[in-house]
Amino acid sequence: MPPNLGSVVSQCCTGVGGRSFGRPQARGFCSLPGSNGEEKAVATGLKSFCLNAKNIRVFRIWMTTGYAINFVWEMHALIKVKQRVDAEWKDLRRRLRERETSSGGGSSSSPIKTVVVLVQENRSFDHMLGWFKELNPEIDGVSESEPRSNPISTSDPNSAHVFFGKESQNIDPDPGHSFQAIYEQVFGKPFSDESPYPDPKMNGFVQNAEAITKGMSEKVVMQGFPPEKLPVFKELVQEFAVCDRWFSSLPSSTQPNRLYVHAATSNGAFSNDTNTLVRGFPQRTVFESLEESGFTFGIYYQSFPNCLFYRNMRKLKYVDNFHQYQLSFKRHCKEGKLPNYVVIEPRYFKILSAPANDDHPKNDVAEGQNLVKEIYEALRASPQWNEILFVVVYDEHGGYYDHVPTPVTGVPNPDGLVGPEPYNFKFDRLGVRVPALLISPWIEPGTVLHEPNGPEPTSQFEHSSIPATLKKIFNLKSFLTKRDEWAGTLDAVINRTSPRTDCPVTLPELPRARDIDIETQEEGEDLTDFQIELIQAAAVLKGDHIKDIYPFKLADNMKVLDAARYVEEAFTRFHGESKKAKEGGGDEQEIVDLSRGSTRHSTPKSFVQKFFSCLICDN
Repeated sequence: MPPNLGSVVSQCCTGVGGRSFGRPQARGFCSLPGSNGEEKAVATGLKSFCLNAKNIRVFRIWMTTGYAINFVWEMHALIKVKQRVDAEWKDLRRRLRERETSSGGGSSSSPIKTVVVLVQENRSFDHMLGWFKELNPEIDGVSESEPRSNPISTSDPNSAHVFFGKESQNIDPDPGHSFQAIYEQVFGKPFSDESPYPDPKMNGFVQNAEAITKGMSEKVVMQGFPPEKLPVFKELVQEFAVCDRWFSSLPSSTQPNRLYVHAATSNGAFSNDTNTLVRGFPQRTVFESLEESGFTFGIYYQSFPNCLFYRNMRKLKYVDNFHQYQLSFKRHCKEGKLPNYVVIEPRYFKILSAPANDDHPKNDVAEGQNLVKEIYEALRASPQWNEILFVVVYDEHGGYYDHVPTPVTGVPNPDGLVGPEPYNFKFDRLGVRVPALLISPWIEPGTVLHEPNGPEPTSQFEHSSIPATLKKIFNLKSFLTKRDEWAGTLDAVINRTSPRTDCPVTLPELPRARDIDIETQEEGEDLTDFQIELIQAAAVLKGDHIKDIYPFKLADNMKVLDAARYVEEAFTRFHGESKKAKEGGGDEQEIVDLSRGSTRHSTPKSFVQKFFSCLICDN
């Protein structure tokens, strides 16, 4: 704290004409009663200046400034006190909530107090779990007694067929999964705007794949994994629950489907939308709903967290909700400090020191299996285990075959928005079926969850089921959109009267399917669409989007290793500056703007707010 300039000045002066801002007395400044050493030193320095009558006007201005500076510093101290009080109050609310729920006196009767979600990349149900029907005939999958196939040409009744096999490799090429490609895969013909939608025969996968790359259908798209190649999933399917009726939220790519996971809408995006990504997607998320009801959440990231696609999640308010997975997750599990909602973001870039574990083709599925194993074992060893529901799901099917028809009727548009020309998609049908596993000591071994029992006759499980389930478990105040109001909830699998004590403590481990030479080569590979989107979001946070508002050029010359370094640097800097601004008393509604070296408000500031921000914040 600086010397109290107002005190120094007021003690150095006597009133003139009844005013407090007068000519200083001739008595010694350093003998001021009650002055501390700093104030005496400042007073001595003022002596020659103040005794000159010509400087009285300047002196008065300076004295006023001294009071203003004192006021600002006092406001700074008050802000710090308020931050401490807010933090303590938030912690008190959390502990009260935990006490209520642990004693059965909360607003929900569910035994689940923590929901953990891992969203992996680009695999269909049949591709990953279809052959698991051999383990449990109740699973709607594939079997050798009921072979599944697609014609090479859907328009030729005599066309040869490609049959679905079990020879998937851990490292596969990336099939087509654009909006147009999915339309052909589902309906067996190129896109048209006919209404109502045609019958989803699921017979266009081979035709679409062959049009992209000759031979891809037989070697890649029409292949799945036998259970023994995915031993972690094999154990989890046998010990807990699999959902065989979970669809992606819309027939499109990664970005819009991931937006549904926490917001039950993509805000009208049905493909990569760079304009909105730069600004940040504006829709409300379940994170805000949880916070407003006194619940906690945490995002445990391994590379750039795509939760920052949402604009609100970039605010100072939420900076402490982001945790580095490697440093925090196991520790929080061990200490019993996991929040009510845990989002785990996998590694999206494959580099030698930290291979990608998101299961996106061409990434090694062994890495994804080992990530699930690591998460499960940390949760299993946690004192919170008996209150946990762990959900593993995939964002979209990635172009791989699935035989279950996608729902094309009775699906509500979440918010009335329509996609852009020329498709004008109404967000009124779902995407292809994806793998989903539900893990909890409250689930009976070998459970298979089929279609939901409501809330509507046409309801389905899709990504909006996550916020819908959170609302039901935690009795949140309201739905986010019409979609999560319609989606099925996952609480049906929590059907025991007491938690199991026989859940496995560890899961099998997969050896890596690649060697160092291959991994090194892959660091120089071209980027996927989703990786480019992560770079675009990182460019915004770093301020590089000012150089090119459509930051495609930033990714033009990047390979995987370059991109991984870029997004890590961008997020590290953004996160660090955000913490610094928050600790400096910045408004929680602000978003750090590194293009200007400062923070900016989501709503316009008054002059007084701007004045205090300049003096209080380190920016």
